[in-house]
Amino acid sequence: MTTSLTDLGILLVEPSQMQAHVVTRMLENQGVRRIAVVTAGAAALDSLRGGGGEGLVVISSMYLPDMAGTDLVTAMRADPDLESIPFILVSSETRPQVLEPVRQSGACSIVAKPFTEQQLSRALYAAADYLNPPEDIDVADIEGLRVLVVDDSIASRHHLRRLLEELGIERITECVDGKQAVGVLQESMFDLVITDYNMPEMDGRELTEYIRTQSWQAEVPVLMVTSEQNMGRLAAVERAGVSAICDKPFEASSIRRLISDALRR
Repeated sequence: MTTSLTDLGILLVEPSQMQAHVVTRMLENQGVRRIAVVTAGAAALDSLRGGGGEGLVVISSMYLPDMAGTDLVTAMRADPDLESIPFILVSSETRPQVLEPVRQSGACSIVAKPFTEQQLSRALYAAADYLNPPEDIDVADIEGLRVLVVDDSIASRHHLRRLLEELGIERITECVDGKQAVGVLQESMFDLVITDYNMPEMDGRELTEYIRTQSWQAEVPVLMVTSEQNMGRLAAVERAGVSAICDKPFEASSIRRLISDALRR
């Protein structure tokens, strides 16, 4: 990992005093010393806009008195000053339709209640790695790479763009779905395609099939970053010829490794 947890500042958004005490104690055991606690989403946004210093991470419960955790992360991603702050959701919620906005937001982690200190620690290290990317990646001429990012979620595209730019990749093109990507692929050459699965007009599987069977760039690596959990659909994606699959939310180190591996192949 690239930084110590002692460098992190935590804004804990938790309405339950007992739960806040438990999480605070776990954080202190991990060496975190800068911990602020608020009980509602509006208070969290006010605190964030007031400035929380370097290395700030938000840990939020799903159900807050004035909004849901999904609303909080959506508001953060819509604010240019807050959009890059790592967000960790702590919740017992399991319904995919409820968690989907968090997965699409570029959240670092979703920690399921009840959780252990080790599980929280892993989420913290993922946030620390996101805040402090490595200086380089073991791929030659990274600055010249041409990357196509295809995702209907603007928050997900921004999240991926930030990770790519921190690796030194500057030539990034964004598309909102597979249909738009097909038009772009017909006109421009790319070294890597990163795509979501679930998108309108043309999904990630259909886009991958097009690339492998109809595109003049049939050999380009295709990395799928998705919240899809259906194993049958994911198997169909693999058969379509995707180079690698990464779950949402993903750890920054994982996406960097997959990008490196895909490009080497």
